[in-house]
Amino acid sequence: MKKHGKNYRALAEKLETGKEYLLDEAISIFKDNWKSKFDNTIELHMKLGVDPKHADQVVRGNVVLPHGTGKTVKVLVFAKGDKVQAAEEAGADFVGAEDYVAKIQEGWMDFDKVVASPDMMPVLGRIARILGPRGLMPNPKSGTVTPNVAAAVKELKAGKISYRIDKGSNIHVTVGKLSFGNEELKENAKSLLDSVVKAKPAVAKGEYIKSICLTTTMSPGIRLSKAVTR
Repeated sequence: MKKHGKNYRALAEKLETGKEYLLDEAISIFKDNWKSKFDNTIELHMKLGVDPKHADQVVRGNVVLPHGTGKTVKVLVFAKGDKVQAAEEAGADFVGAEDYVAKIQEGWMDFDKVVASPDMMPVLGRIARILGPRGLMPNPKSGTVTPNVAAAVKELKAGKISYRIDKGSNIHVTVGKLSFGNEELKENAKSLLDSVVKAKPAVAKGEYIKSICLTTTMSPGIRLSKAVTR
C-alpha cells in the first residue's frame, strides 16, 4: 500500500470527511496549507453521467483559460507561402512543411501542440501514426486545422486547452499553477466548468455532473460542491 508523505497526511487531516467545498474554499485550502519545493499544477477532475461508448455522448471541447495554464507551450505549425510569416509573427516556435515531417520521422518531438493549414493535411498523413497516439494530430474540431494558423497559434499561446472524456466518463484538465492568485485560479476553473456544462450532449439523461474534484500534483483531492457549475 502506498504511503503518503507528511504534507499529504497533514492536509488530508484538515479536510472534513464527506464535505463538498466551494471553489473559493478549496483554492484557499491549497494556497494556505500545501507546501512543496516546486510549483504544483492545479487540476480539475470531473465524473460525468454519460456513456462514452456512444458517439453521441462523447463530451469534448476547447476553452481558452483567461490566465493560461502556467506552462510554456511550444507550437509547431505546418504551413507554406504567406502563412509561414503569419505563423511566425503570431509566436509559433517552429514553422515548416516536409522538413518537419522528416524530423519527426527521425524521432524529433520537441513541441507541445501542432497546427496545420488544410492543404498540409495530406503531408501530415505520413506521421499520423506518430502524432495520433500522443494526442498531437491536428484536428478541425480542436481548431488546430485552420486556414487562419496565426489565430490558432495565438489562442494556444494564450492558454487554449482541449478536453475529452475518457473511457471511464472522466475529464482531467490542468487549470493553472499553485503560484497563481486565488482569483486567477477561480476564473480559470470557472471557464472550464462553464465549457463542460455547455458541452452536455442533448441525449444525456439524469445527472450530468456526478462529481468534481480539485487537486494539485501530489496532494489529496478536495471534493467540490456541484453548485460551482451554476
